[in-house]
Amino acid sequence: MNFKIGDTVLVLDEDLAGVIKNISKNRITIETDEGFLLDFSSDELVSDKKESIDSISSNVVELRSFIAEKEDIPKRKQVKRKAKEKYLPTIEVDLHIHHLVKSSRGMSNHDMLTLQLDTARRQLDFAIKKRIQKIVFIHGVGEGVLKMELDYLFGRYNNVKFYDADYKKYGLGATEVYIFQNIQPNS
Repeated sequence: MNFKIGDTVLVLDEDLAGVIKNISKNRITIETDEGFLLDFSSDELVSDKKESIDSISSNVVELRSFIAEKEDIPKRKQVKRKAKEKYLPTIEVDLHIHHLVKSSRGMSNHDMLTLQLDTARRQLDFAIKKRIQKIVFIHGVGEGVLKMELDYLFGRYNNVKFYDADYKKYGLGATEVYIFQNIQPNS
């Protein structure tokens, strides 16, 4: 930036302003409002000139054209859902072992399966207690052992029905559980 003696400048990264008193090579001396003389390099200073009306009006024109361009972009369409689906909260529980423990090193297949089933039971009990209607258990495809065990677990509850979850979203590796809310406990 071209500075000359007598220009009013602001100091970047500091709350200082002043008038240029001396310019030598790339060092500029300014006098602050309090009367102190301070040296700065030219890249630490910025001119305090007020912008001209022409430059402000050109900025306004550029801003208006930018806004007009953005308004012409078509909005994304909202996906229509049935009214009932909108208000049904869904919990997703990923039962893959690497989501449940930091490291499965030293765990046998039985230990891993037990942990996965305990997690599923706890989450299902939580959903029943909190009156959540849907819960999706992501178990993966694999050999089907976990899926069979989950089917057995869910079959022991009299207030749930379970079925394969949405194929488009989860593929074959997930089971959705629907929890009936108005089941009377056996007396």
